Amino acid sequence: MTSLRVSSSIRKGAAVVGVAGLLALAGCSGAADAEDAADAEDAADSTATNDSGTDADTSTASSDAAYADGTYSADGSYQTPETVEQISVTLTLEDGVVADVEVTGDPQARETEQYQGQFIDGIAEEVVGVSIDELNVTRVAGSSLTSGGFNAAVDDIKAQAAA
Repeated sequence: MTSLRVSSSIRKGAAVVGVAGLLALAGCSGAADAEDAADAEDAADSTATNDSGTDADTSTASSDAAYADGTYSADGSYQTPETVEQISVTLTLEDGVVADVEVTGDPQARETEQYQGQFIDGIAEEVVGVSIDELNVTRVAGSSLTSGGFNAAVDDIKAQAAA
């Protein structure tokens, strides 16, 4: 009998491709399956997330970064299975900490309207009182794709506010 050995790097690569395919298919599921898809995404995500749904992005965070107090706005876009969506983010900073946040969306797809609404309703709870250098939102109220647009806007706001 002949045995076939497959290297661990090939097995790991196949596992990653399988999980990515699962996530892509989960993104195509209906709204009723959204929570299951988010749970699958969390299981596949190897990034440690704190209870607030944000990750500390230590690779780009700088403890001596200074930001001018004020209110800043930027747009962020993100890809959904149907379209490219956009949100507008306005942050008020005080001593490098988010004092207020406002997010508005212009959803192109019906399902996006639901997810953007959930994100908008829950984002203040996640980011107000958090240092802008620690912001890296992953999922808010079941909405995970909108976070990509939010994080892109925050990067732009950081550049605007850099003192």
